[in-house]
Parts: sequence; C-alpha cells; structure tokens
Amino acid sequence: MKTVITDGFAVNPGDLSWDWLRQFGEVEVHDKITDDMAPAVIGDAEIVFTNRVKIGPAVLSACPNLRYVSALGTGYDMIDVAACRAKGIEVCNVPGYSTASVAQVAFSLLLALAFDLPAYAAMVREGHWTGIPGFHYELARFTELDGKTAGVYGCGAIGMRFANICAAFGMRVLATRRSKTDGECGGIRFVTPDELLRESDYVSFHCPLTDETRGMVNAAFLSKMKDGAAIINTSRGAVLNEADVADALRSGKLSGAGLDVLAKEPADPSNPLLSAPNCIITPHCAWTSKEARTRLMKVLEENLASFVSAGKGINRVGAN
Repeated sequence: MKTVITDGFAVNPGDLSWDWLRQFGEVEVHDKITDDMAPAVIGDAEIVFTNRVKIGPAVLSACPNLRYVSALGTGYDMIDVAACRAKGIEVCNVPGYSTASVAQVAFSLLLALAFDLPAYAAMVREGHWTGIPGFHYELARFTELDGKTAGVYGCGAIGMRFANICAAFGMRVLATRRSKTDGECGGIRFVTPDELLRESDYVSFHCPLTDETRGMVNAAFLSKMKDGAAIINTSRGAVLNEADVADALRSGKLSGAGLDVLAKEPADPSNPLLSAPNCIITPHCAWTSKEARTRLMKVLEENLASFVSAGKGINRVGAN
C-alpha cells in the first residue's frame, strides 16, 4: 500500500519519526502542500493523512485508489466525510491526544488576560521599579481570579480539564454543551448558553466547527455577555465572527480575548483582530507539545493497524 502525508510538518517538524508507517508499505511525506496540489500529490495512494489540506470531491475523483483518510489530529472539518463514506473510504481522527496541552494553553491565555506578566517584567527591565510613587503598578493589568466565573462553552474532555484548572484557582465554573444544560458534575454547574454568557467573566470555547457553530460568536451573541467579560478560543477560529469580536474589543464590551486559532491561518494581515486592543493571539500551538504529538503518532498507528487488519479504524468518523 502507498501512504501519503500531505502536510506533516506541523505534527512532526523533525523531532519525531514517520518510520512506523513503513510497516504498511510505501510512504511519501510532504511537509506542506496546497489544496490545489493535493490530487496530483496523492495520486494513486490508498492511504492519506492530512492536517489542513482539504480532502473533498476534487481529490476523491482524481484519486480512485483511496481507501483510508485520517486527520492528523482531532478536528476533521477539512475532510468531506459524507463523500468519503459514499465511496466506501474509511475516515478516522485522533481524539484526546492533546487534552492536557490544549487545556493548559487555554488557561494560560485566561491567566494572561488576568495578569499582564510581560508588562510587569518590563517595569523592572526599564528601571521603573523604584518604589512608590515611581512604581506604577497600576498601569498593568492584574485581576484576581478567585471568585470570578469561568464559562466553558462546549464541555467535552478538553473543556472539562480546563474547568478543573479554573476551579483549582477558586473560580466558579459554569458549563454548557448541546446534550447537557443543567445539573452538576464535579463542582461544575451546567446551564443554558444564555445563562453562561450572562454570568461569566471569562468564556472559553471548546466546541467543534459545524454549520451551527460557524460564526456563532457574533454581535448578537456578544450582546448577551456580561460587559467587560473576556473570551478564550482554542477550538476553531471560524467559531468567531472576527470583525464583530474586534468591534467588541474596541468598544470595551469585551475586556480582552485570548485566541490560539483564527479563521484563516496563518493570520491574514487584514484580520481586524491583529489591531484590536487587549487581544492576545498565539499561532495555533495549543496541541503542539512534544508529549501531545507523541500520543498523536501512537494513535495514528493504532488506527491504521486496525484498518489494515480488520477493515475498520478504531476512531472512526461518520460511521453508522
């Protein structure tokens, strides 16, 4: 069998190994290709792994040998699952590998919004730590988290891990997900989306990108939030209407935003969030710890081995 990795650099920039794939046959690894290049690059391969390269009608019509498509991660919105299934192509993803890392980054973004560490460090470097009245600590942001309310929008595995970190800092934690909008679990209170927005000082998004959630965080959504609240997004960038979020930051409706994802990545210079006040943007790195990527590789191997031996992957997407 022939395996093609369309854009493997993000998963493995050289500190891990793809050698495990050779047990399944010929392997072709590409650091990065464009969507337009995909049909020709994949060619006669039977197995393809993709990070962000789209696997849809153009690829499926040009690559009739495809039998197995896997996301190089948890999100699989770049794969046309229905079209693959219609052609009998197995689709898999890798859930859970980055839970600890993404929750850690989400809370790091929240912490950065609450405590401006670089500003305080700059005071020392620039010689402003001279004692009162020369020590202008009031010019940097510092909000105590104890007693504040964190809202977890989409409380799956990552959301729950993030919620537990917030609780450890003395925060009151509210959560919502499609299948649960009331009751308690481990000290976390589940509420309706509207109640979560109304009550939360910080709202962190941990929901998948679907037709329902695309552009969900728009002006109407933000109007339901507490004035001066902040948002964190480590899910998918397109969950936000970025222009509306930028407007809310400029007006003060939002006091800050901590974002690890954008709708278009890398960031487009015209993205209004790049110039919005109190907006921290990191380069979609929450999943990239070596520990998380090592787990990712292990699950990729297990999925493919299961498919080769039994005709079905372990973490199947869109299966009946």
